[in-house]
Amino acid sequence: TMSVVEPSAPRAPSRSPARTPALSPASGPSRCGGERHRNASDAGADLDADQATQLRPVDLNHVIKLLEDSNSKDLEKEQLKTLKKIAKHFENGLPLKDLAQIIEILNLCAEKINEQEAFTKPLCELIKLCGLPFQKKKLSDEVSYSMVVSKFIAQLGYLMRVPSSQVRIQICKCVVSFYNTELPRKLLSGYQPTSANYKIQMAELGGLAETLVLSLALVENQLTEKLWVLKALQHLSTSGVNCRLMMKAQAASRLCLYLNGVDPSGQLVFRSSEILWNLLENTSKDEVVNQLSSLECVHALMEVFVDFLMHGFRLYDHQLRNDLLVIATLLAENPAAPMIESGFAKLLIVLATCTEVKIPNPLVRGLKLTCSYEDFELKKLLFNVIAVFSKDPCAVQLLSENDVMPALLYYVKPNQKPGFHDWSAAQYEELQLHAMAILASVAPLLVDKYLSCQANTLLLVFLEWCIGQDPFFGQGNSFHGTGGRGNKLAQIRYSLRVLRSVVSLYDEAVNLNLCDQGAISQLLDILKYAANKSKEKEDAVVLEIQADILFVLSALCENNLHRKEVFSYEGVDILIPFIQMDPKKLYSGLGNNYLLFSALDCLWSCVIGCYMAEHYFLEKQGIFLLLDLLALKKKNLSNIILGILVEFCDNPKTTSYISTWRGEKDQTAANLLIQLWRQEEAELGVKRDQYGRIVDMKRPIASSFQKQQDVIPMPANCPSFAIMEISENIRAKLYSLLCKLGFENLPGLSAKDFVTLPIIQHYIDFKVGEVWSELCAELKEEFRPVTSDEEALKVISEVSEDTGRMVATLQSEVVERQHQQEIQEEEKTYSKIQTIQKQREMVNKSSENFLTRTTNYEALKKAKRLQEKSIEASRSKSKTQNRAVHSTDI
Repeated sequence: TMSVVEPSAPRAPSRSPARTPALSPASGPSRCGGERHRNASDAGADLDADQATQLRPVDLNHVIKLLEDSNSKDLEKEQLKTLKKIAKHFENGLPLKDLAQIIEILNLCAEKINEQEAFTKPLCELIKLCGLPFQKKKLSDEVSYSMVVSKFIAQLGYLMRVPSSQVRIQICKCVVSFYNTELPRKLLSGYQPTSANYKIQMAELGGLAETLVLSLALVENQLTEKLWVLKALQHLSTSGVNCRLMMKAQAASRLCLYLNGVDPSGQLVFRSSEILWNLLENTSKDEVVNQLSSLECVHALMEVFVDFLMHGFRLYDHQLRNDLLVIATLLAENPAAPMIESGFAKLLIVLATCTEVKIPNPLVRGLKLTCSYEDFELKKLLFNVIAVFSKDPCAVQLLSENDVMPALLYYVKPNQKPGFHDWSAAQYEELQLHAMAILASVAPLLVDKYLSCQANTLLLVFLEWCIGQDPFFGQGNSFHGTGGRGNKLAQIRYSLRVLRSVVSLYDEAVNLNLCDQGAISQLLDILKYAANKSKEKEDAVVLEIQADILFVLSALCENNLHRKEVFSYEGVDILIPFIQMDPKKLYSGLGNNYLLFSALDCLWSCVIGCYMAEHYFLEKQGIFLLLDLLALKKKNLSNIILGILVEFCDNPKTTSYISTWRGEKDQTAANLLIQLWRQEEAELGVKRDQYGRIVDMKRPIASSFQKQQDVIPMPANCPSFAIMEISENIRAKLYSLLCKLGFENLPGLSAKDFVTLPIIQHYIDFKVGEVWSELCAELKEEFRPVTSDEEALKVISEVSEDTGRMVATLQSEVVERQHQQEIQEEEKTYSKIQTIQKQREMVNKSSENFLTRTTNYEALKKAKRLQEKSIEASRSKSKTQNRAVHSTDI
């Protein structure tokens, strides 16, 4: 048995091609695959005619009958001799047309091996031929014989049932040869070899991979045979089709149990892990993880990981250790995996923190990490495992007990050159940023530990160093170091993420601890620093830093008057430029829109409610800036700005600022608010006629969606749809704001605005009517009210309808007045046109008379006579005495 086994291979490298050493022929394909031999059919065309050999006809049916005959010693010799001739006959490859009979011969030989071991060698010789390229006569033969070939290759897998080590190994060798095609020395005359990938495709079609996985149960205790089966599966698992077939046979769980098997050569764990990686890459990751989530599989994975961790000394051992840790991380992401029950979770957490907390632990006794790339990768993977466990509520206790918080806070300090624990400066920076990123996930879970370790103090001191004049410059090499090359922005970014995660809990102990250390003033200084950086170069990282600071300030100052007073003057000065942001930047994709929303949220939380801050904001013309933003009519902005304006109107000075504001084309605030109302109603599908008047008197402000809803009886403590609708649009805020401004003598309104205004003025009346309407409908669904209640409900409904009619009447009067005014203006305009036309006619007539007098002498004389006559007629009839008489000649 051992004589046919190839020499054992050294442990193969991990998945990265860059670290793949040269392998022996037994080591299988590399992760990236290799360059295959040239296509057999192309190469066959280059062979000379004298290399071809004539294939003499052979009667395979006679051979089948011969093998089916009863056993006798002489007949056995004849059968063996015949099988030897067949192997010699097809030594250059099996023709496609003979495969159906060849498989019958193979099955007959397999049946005889149980009683006659002499058939083992001929069977192996015939199986060996299956590794050569099949021979075809026509190009179409590959398609024509596809079903036959797929069944033939499937039967090869079924031959694994033969209780012969040589046969099983030869079958695996044959499968491996599918991926390493070598041309025969001679080609059959009139035949061509099939394409290089033909057998691989037929193996997928025949389900060979699933059969080989199932055959692992037959070679459970035979290491050599098991390694050959794994080698064949390793090649087959490079295909997604084969991987899906293997998963049907529970390949992942079977292979995981082999990881901690006894194997001096190390091939068992190498091949099993490589196949697992292929399954993860080529099939559903969730399906593979589910198969690996049994207690036995987790124990096996943990044992082999610990073995490589403690006793692995070669580069390959460290690489394989890291690959196993990645698989363990995927398992940790599955809540159903017994990581905690098996003790694997505790082991990984202890490994992640042991170099920082320096607390002796028997689980990691003797472990020492070097500055090698593999150990650095291990450290990052262990940090990543903590991030995964932070999402599992069951693991919080483990995180607390095993000093995760002190270990992560160890990195919250100014960077050193060189790094510590023999890490380079770049490696230390990457670990530092990674630790802080994980701290943002862990800190909200371990608030007590966070406070006891004085994490707020460490973070504030670290942030002070970040904006200081220290000559440190970040490398910015890692994922977490994005945007941090040549500066400390990455450190600021992740420090603020930690603060953001803890203040978002709104835990007063955490917030008080921060504010007592002057966090508000320090954060405002950092915000100025980031704003200056943004002026130099606008970057997504800088914008995120500013947005996070604004969020932290909002959380700290909300509902606390003293903190708002600390924020007031300096904070308002910083907020104003954010509210003045160029609207074009909102679509830059860098995060300016997120920054603007954070600034508005900060304004709402840190300014409103503090008279000192409100007064200063009004003096800085902040209300004008808010109305400028509102005039953009962006739906996502309008809601929050209107809410801020409504809150600001509690300050009696605010309404005068709102009334004073003028937008483009001298637009007033009242006109803007009414336009927003009409825009909102159009989006909600509220029915109005062409003039904007009420159409439905019973439900004048109901949206189209609201009218489509069926009546659903609700408990008394549940708000009805009419109430819920208030918070889903901006009409209630517009109504509140116009109530503050008043509905009389509003400047700058058009006739259409005056039609809409009565609807807004009676919004509450209509909303009350909607609620009563829902109440009536719910009552009728459940039972019939008594007569007195029914009459009361009817009166209430009529009141609501009367309000609608009254508003409609007011609107009609406005429309009629507008119509009359338009008629009057039209008449005035017409009269003006007539006067202008008459003047033009008089000017034209005067010009014509002048032209006639200057071109026609008779006309001139006539004009002279008329002039003289006119002069004479104008003189007084009584003679004047002692008066000068002037000539009237022109």
